[in-house]
Amino acid sequence: MKQVKISTLTLDRFDLFTIIFDILISILGSLIVNRLIPILKEKFIKAQLWGYDLNKRNSKEIKVAESQGVLAAGIFLILMFIMIAIVFSEHLHPASDFPHNKFVEYLAALLSICCMVLLGFADDVLDLRWSVKLLLPLIASLPLLLVYFANYHSTTIILPKPMRLYLGQQWNLGILYYIYMSMVAVFCTNAINILAGVNGLEVGQSIVIASSILIFNLVELQGSCWEEHLFSLYFMIPFIACTFPILIKN
Repeated sequence: MKQVKISTLTLDRFDLFTIIFDILISILGSLIVNRLIPILKEKFIKAQLWGYDLNKRNSKEIKVAESQGVLAAGIFLILMFIMIAIVFSEHLHPASDFPHNKFVEYLAALLSICCMVLLGFADDVLDLRWSVKLLLPLIASLPLLLVYFANYHSTTIILPKPMRLYLGQQWNLGILYYIYMSMVAVFCTNAINILAGVNGLEVGQSIVIASSILIFNLVELQGSCWEEHLFSLYFMIPFIACTFPILIKN
């Protein structure tokens, strides 16, 4: 297979094809979400999933459909399922060494996303208490944490340079590593969710964070861990594309 060299990175044509395909279906997904939002608006209102726009004049006269993020999430998941057939297609040949670890990581990531979509929609419908909301990300993070435990089980962290003189270069946190990562999942999801209600702020923050990750992935494609960043890129492109229509409608 012909190689295309970019700095210290070597991407073959198949990798470039998967990125281009990811971009194309992401654009299609964005258009679909943008079309579905106004079409299903009345359905959400009839299901009592609505509120008043408190950030505009005469807001108490206009009902605004809520929970439409589930539309973007649904299309995003469909795109990611399609990407499975593309990303792993070159390994379907009998003589190829299929990357089972990567495949399990991909499925675990989708499972965690599915859990958060389901639990998030349940929160909108059932109006869960904050004490319950704190536990939901813990449940959703379990697939990723367990797959990481099975595949890598590395609980060592590298300390910042100013601290190495006093505390050493790295620490092995053991079980505390998994507790810490689960707490990060709780913080990240609730830090976004707590901003709900202010026009565009919740989804806007998600796009800003995802865009920064996207840029970081593109930069790190020239590094030694380019495969991991390419893997992340497959998720970030559709996420930004499917989330952008929600920002526009807000």
